[in-house]
Amino acid sequence: MKACPVCGRLYPDDAGFCPEDGQQLSSATQVPVASDDQDARIGQLMCTRYQVRRVVADGGMGRVYEALDMAERRNVALKILHPNVATDPVALERFKREFEVSKQLPHEHIVDVLDFQPTHDGSYALVMEFLYGEELRATLKREAVLPPERVVRMVSQVAIGLDGAHSRKLVHRDLKPDNIFLCQTREGDIVKLLDFGSVKDKGETAKKLTVMGTTIGSPFYMAPEQAQGLETLDHRADVWALAAIAYECVTGQVPFKGNNGPSILLEILTKEPTPPSQAGADQKYPVPPTLDHVMTHALKKAAATRIGSVGALADALGTAYGLTGSHLEWAHTTQAELGAAIEARLPEMMQAQPAAPSDGVSDSFFGESAALDALGDPFGTPGPAAAQAAYPQPYAGPMQAYSNPMNAAPAGLPKRGLGWMVFALVGTIALVLGIVIVVVVMH
Repeated sequence: MKACPVCGRLYPDDAGFCPEDGQQLSSATQVPVASDDQDARIGQLMCTRYQVRRVVADGGMGRVYEALDMAERRNVALKILHPNVATDPVALERFKREFEVSKQLPHEHIVDVLDFQPTHDGSYALVMEFLYGEELRATLKREAVLPPERVVRMVSQVAIGLDGAHSRKLVHRDLKPDNIFLCQTREGDIVKLLDFGSVKDKGETAKKLTVMGTTIGSPFYMAPEQAQGLETLDHRADVWALAAIAYECVTGQVPFKGNNGPSILLEILTKEPTPPSQAGADQKYPVPPTLDHVMTHALKKAAATRIGSVGALADALGTAYGLTGSHLEWAHTTQAELGAAIEARLPEMMQAQPAAPSDGVSDSFFGESAALDALGDPFGTPGPAAAQAAYPQPYAGPMQAYSNPMNAAPAGLPKRGLGWMVFALVGTIALVLGIVIVVVVMH
């Protein structure tokens, strides 16, 4: 490894100059590490092998450093818990579980976690591969919206990573732009999923760390069942979160807004999002009406009626932009090639029948909007040829694919009559209880 004598960043042996400072690089072991009065760990050898070089990021749980692995002669990311967090047994167990869970996962699109060790200063360190690039959150702050080909490629890679976790009955449960890392290359982003510390293990022998009725995750991307702290939460909560992220990438805004946690969760539980073709009408990249139908099904209040896997969501997203094939192909197709294919089909997609304006309020606990029901069955015969082309066949992935048409009520639930009124009353009571629980937890 080589290092910059000014900023301390580490680079591969074939690098010549630091792009940050323009300084010529030298052997990392010959570049001294300047001490830092604000952080005593800088320059120290942690866990007997990791020489801390610089601070990379700081968060509520801990601080992330770039370090030189003296044994393997490579740079690594060292995530060390804050002192007050390290004494919390639940937080510590989650931190340790991130290491244990990551060992089970394929790492093509999930960050590789290498080691977990106690530190000499009374904390704990999680050692990960060092990634070059930036979090999706930083990209969105700078660019507001992303071109559709970049979104399709990104979501396709996230789907591959998450489907690998879901097949092992692991739900990420904290999917958000901060936990999607983009490693830029000439062909397009290589995506890495971060932070499996909040993972929910649906396996029979899994240890339970969450008290019933509590919530984990970022409110803007939280599925209704997650907002209510329901024990029935499964992989479809990640489908919702990924759909909310894709919505934000193409429209420049989150699908559900609020001034604080409880108000955001109330929106999620009771409102319908603005169709993305309307929300993104003034953005740089056109948003086709065909995407409205995809988001309608990906953001269903009831998990049972939601798109059934992240792979199916990625397929639907690409098809809404006129692509043929599947996310397994798009994930490794260059961004330029995807862009050319989308540009060729986009005029046709833009001619599809737009979603009818919604009053913004779901007319039942399950979020079945009458305005959106009028669009017809998107997995059947939606009408115009362009719209029909935008709906994929159900995805045959590791999880059960979405198959319910939009107009079909869940089995055994009548659409009219006294039985439906009783069910609506029960749903309303459940909603109120859920909101009360969320408000109490958030406070």
